[in-house]
Amino acid sequence: MLLRLTIPNGVFMPRIVRCPICRTEVSWEESPHRPFCSERCRLIDLGAWSEGRYRVPGEKVEPEPEREDSDDEEGSL
Repeated sequence: MLLRLTIPNGVFMPRIVRCPICRTEVSWEESPHRPFCSERCRLIDLGAWSEGRYRVPGEKVEPEPEREDSDDEEGSL
C-alpha cells in the first residue's frame, strides 16, 4: 500500500517513482499509467511479457493434452 507523504505543516508531498522501462521520474498520484510514465512504456513492458522476456519463477507445467471431441458420434444417429 502506498501512503501519501506529508511534512509537519501538512503540505502534501507527492510520491515520486521511476518508470521501470525508461527510468524517468514520475509522480505516482498523477500518472494514469503508473508505475510507467507513459502509454509507450506500458506497451513496451506488455510486449516484453508476451515475448517471454519476463518469467514468474516456479516449476514448469506441461500443457494438458487436447481432448478430441466426439462430434462424429453425436451426428450419426
